[in-house]
Amino acid sequence: MVCDVVWAETAGWFRELDVMRRTLDELTIDYRPVGERAATAAGEAWRRYREAGGPRDRLIADFLIGAHAEVETDQLLTRDRGFFRRYFRDLTIVDPTVDPTQV
Repeated sequence: MVCDVVWAETAGWFRELDVMRRTLDELTIDYRPVGERAATAAGEAWRRYREAGGPRDRLIADFLIGAHAEVETDQLLTRDRGFFRRYFRDLTIVDPTVDPTQV
């Protein structure tokens, strides 16, 4: 499944929405918007990040993606292992560059 942020980022790679939807359907990827619980968790994680001196190079979108995955499922496909492990400890991180058979 993907959240609003990932849907929007993915849409930027397609010229036609129908083609994107067909592609995601073939991959059995569903769209599920970020709900209140995940949005709140994202905000809390972002606050912890900033309070710990985290630079502004991380956007709230990164935290929305992690919190959505943590609330809606228990795993996230990403190459950015360290960041997501630090702020979303209940997530199983699946890195396609480490073990492509997991994808």
